[in-house]
Amino acid sequence: MLKVLVASSKGGCGKTTLATNLAAYYAADGKRTVIVDADRQGSSQRWCEKRVLLGGIVLPVDGTRRGWQQRIPADAQRVVIDTPAGVRAAEIADWIDDVDVIVVPVLPSTIDLEASAAFLADLAALPRIKRGKLPVGLVANRLKPWTSASQQALEEIKGLPFPLVAQIRDTQAYVLLAGLGKSIFDYHSEQVRSHQDDWGKLLRWIKRQ
Repeated sequence: MLKVLVASSKGGCGKTTLATNLAAYYAADGKRTVIVDADRQGSSQRWCEKRVLLGGIVLPVDGTRRGWQQRIPADAQRVVIDTPAGVRAAEIADWIDDVDVIVVPVLPSTIDLEASAAFLADLAALPRIKRGKLPVGLVANRLKPWTSASQQALEEIKGLPFPLVAQIRDTQAYVLLAGLGKSIFDYHSEQVRSHQDDWGKLLRWIKRQ
């Protein structure tokens, strides 16, 4: 059972989009997949409910309730944990003993990176992460690669304490698909495939951990 924790202290960074699309990929790949929605907004759970009739079902588990670990089926193969919005590193400590990898989405702007810097520094100081026992990867989200702002942000990300493992380009498709309970992996047009390719590095990085 591979468990992926998706976390960020910065609201609006695309954390739930990252979690749901990861889960959809694993489900489409034939893996028995669970999303643990620890965010009281419940966006991941609603996405799962809309997805029921589509195939590639992802089981939602309410991570805001005690004992959520016991509600994960024993035969689950992939578990994606969508942490609360604005989570702090100290709160992450309650999760990290039971996960295999942490993915942190960051937005490509100086303001957003500065807002995330303290969270990432605190995360790096957590004992299991500091000892190198729990890999953490950064995902630059909503990139506009053709802009100088995105290129500058990518350079700034290199100075953060964790590696940049993927770059996800900006597209309104993610917003539209989320409202339908779908993902970027549920379509196969040439345009969509180009965005699916953005996820390849992240998926390979997770698989290596």
